[in-house]
Amino acid sequence: MSKDYRRTAEEILQGIGGKENLVQAAHCVTRLRLVLKDEGKVDADKLQKVELVKGHFTNAGVFQIVIGPNEVEKVYKEFVELTGVETSTVSDVKEAGSKKLNPFQRLIKTFSDVFMPILPAIITAGLLMGINNLIGAEGLFIEDKSLLEAYPQLEGLWDLINTMANTAFVFLPAIVGWSAAKRFGGSEILGIVLGLLLVHPDLLNAWNYGKAAAGIEGEIPYFDILGLFQIEKVGYQGQILPVFVAAYVLSVVEKWLKKRVPNAIQLLVVPITTIVITGGLALAVIGPVTRHLGDLLTQGIVMIYETAPAVGAFLFGSLYAPLVITGMHHMFIAVDLQLITQNGGTFIWPMIALSNIAQGSAALAMFWVAKNANEKSMASTSALSAYFGITEPAMFGVNLRHKFPFYAAITGSALAAIFVSLNGVLAPAIGVGGLPAFISIMVEHIPMFLVGMAIVLIVPFLLTVLLHNISKKRAQKSQA
Repeated sequence: MSKDYRRTAEEILQGIGGKENLVQAAHCVTRLRLVLKDEGKVDADKLQKVELVKGHFTNAGVFQIVIGPNEVEKVYKEFVELTGVETSTVSDVKEAGSKKLNPFQRLIKTFSDVFMPILPAIITAGLLMGINNLIGAEGLFIEDKSLLEAYPQLEGLWDLINTMANTAFVFLPAIVGWSAAKRFGGSEILGIVLGLLLVHPDLLNAWNYGKAAAGIEGEIPYFDILGLFQIEKVGYQGQILPVFVAAYVLSVVEKWLKKRVPNAIQLLVVPITTIVITGGLALAVIGPVTRHLGDLLTQGIVMIYETAPAVGAFLFGSLYAPLVITGMHHMFIAVDLQLITQNGGTFIWPMIALSNIAQGSAALAMFWVAKNANEKSMASTSALSAYFGITEPAMFGVNLRHKFPFYAAITGSALAAIFVSLNGVLAPAIGVGGLPAFISIMVEHIPMFLVGMAIVLIVPFLLTVLLHNISKKRAQKSQA
């Protein structure tokens, strides 16, 4: 039977409070993205009854309705004809939605806009690093030996993979510089140059800075600027905040200059002036200040987990999934990378991976108990997606829709987070936040992480089935 997309669009319009409540509309691969005047006018129950609607949520000031690939485009076409609203791009809608955010939400959205485009590079590096760890781990596959020791011919391959894995982290400021400059409206190539400046080989390696500062090994070199003042020759390998702030300053300086320098000499004057000003500020002021702030942030988080690891892990395991709903979860990318740079590993990312798996297990349980073919299809595909790190379909299309699977997933996530934290599980890099996550865990911690994985595979599934049966019995009693 063919689907009536016009009727679907009409029902969605009624559910969001009519066309007078609509400001802008666009669509991505799976969702309608709407900017509404007043989200209080949305009738959630009415929207949920629309046949093609699999869920809805608000993120960064944009009301999003999950429909699915291919069909969303057809619904959007009817929606535009029905409302008379101008077609918009996702970027247009995001920009309009951001105007509704408070300053803190805008800051979180900025972090998200900068880090989301570079995630593929970071995740790839994390997976390659994980493979290298497995090859070089002693006693993991062969008693008292690593694969490298047992098969020396693997050394060349190991070195090659190691070089590939380290590239994204060694030149991380350049990658962030590109993305941040693009986000702030500056020149992307100047953002890359600024990032590369902060990891230039003539600068003291950031990992050796602590030894030199403590007087353990060598001294901190300086740029002597005309005998007036000195700037530390220190690099910022693997660090986020220095280049993030510096890229913002670069964009401000560049845009200011472009408005004032004549077009005929812009190419000659603007880039060099921008780099000289921003580069000097980055090495003299921005870098040292943000490095100190990053150190304080890291030390504060570490102190909390060292003081009360179970409490901290319980809170994180319980709250991470709700933070995904708000979009605030993206800020943890920067924290993870700071922990990796400063401490050699992060205890946050393993808990994130376990939270994702928990959402998948709850969705899988809904596949098990569902009777409707459409619900089974949605639950199975979204569970698979969550098991490989993409939780939105499972959360918004299944778990939040029924509520109790979401609570079951949070419970399993919190229990697993407590377990891995008490056992000191760390990740030396960020990988795929799902079932393949064990590859990116420090080798000596893999067994404990696998136990944590067992918890989030079993607890959310069984708890969801149990809560479903309780809910079903209550419904039967109320009808009797």
